[in-house]
Amino acid sequence: MARKISLCGMIFSFLVLASALSFSQDAAATPAAVSTAALKDGAHSDVVTNQTVMDMVSAKLPADIIVTKIQTSKTDFDLSTTALVKLNENSVPADVVKAMLQAGSASATAAAATAPEPPSDPNDPISWHDPGIYVYASNGRETKLTMLEPTVYSQGKSGGYFASAMTYGIAKIKWKAVVRNAHSNVKIGDPKAVFYFYFEEKGAGLSHPQFGGTSTPNEFTLLKFEVKKDERETTVMKANAFGASTGTDDKANTGFKFEKLQPGIYKVTPSRDLSPGEYCFIGAGIGGGAFAPGAAQANRLFDFSVE
Repeated sequence: MARKISLCGMIFSFLVLASALSFSQDAAATPAAVSTAALKDGAHSDVVTNQTVMDMVSAKLPADIIVTKIQTSKTDFDLSTTALVKLNENSVPADVVKAMLQAGSASATAAAATAPEPPSDPNDPISWHDPGIYVYASNGRETKLTMLEPTVYSQGKSGGYFASAMTYGIAKIKWKAVVRNAHSNVKIGDPKAVFYFYFEEKGAGLSHPQFGGTSTPNEFTLLKFEVKKDERETTVMKANAFGASTGTDDKANTGFKFEKLQPGIYKVTPSRDLSPGEYCFIGAGIGGGAFAPGAAQANRLFDFSVE
């Protein structure tokens, strides 16, 4: 009986000793080890605020552990002067405050980068648009900006030889530039339409050499086409026995005035309401040959229809 009691006592003592050793090992764990484990388990599960930082400092967590927590967590810091003073009053280390400031700066930069830009009004003439010529016309519901696409004439033709021969060279021979199709793709129904020119010196816009290096509406002519069946034409050169001249027909010219709104942006207003017909802007340019349209042998035109 004594042996049984002794054996039971030994077993009980062994269990008590094992429990004590286990408790001792848990108690011996360092704050850093406990905190690192907590960081791994919940680094992304909560939002670190000023109060969170002050609580960790009050719990005497090492500064490097607090910095790691800040760097690996979502943050929502108050970094105003008053808040920084309060952090200092609560003995928050300088390295921790610095980490808070860096996290706040990174959040602000990320928010600015992802914030959508306010949409610009495509029909606002004052806002910048791709270089080109635009018509600003009403369709009865709204006034819209529409870009005029450049067109190159397809051929040239001459006429008036018979009249010149019959008048011994006094009557002029005319050379005309011809554009295919009787009507432009851009159609407007507003006789009071105005136009906006957007010049871009640095890009391949109106100021590019392919447009003749123009930089002001003063280097353009607004004229009205003659419509012939399935084509449009305009006179570009006249000659008789006494000489020759290049340029558009005076009867086709439609005057306009312009004003500079901003660098590179001009408003162009026709001198009178536009009657129904086919029109185009012709700019001064280089080259183009004998049949080049325009007062200075431009090789491109910007056409539109008034219905």
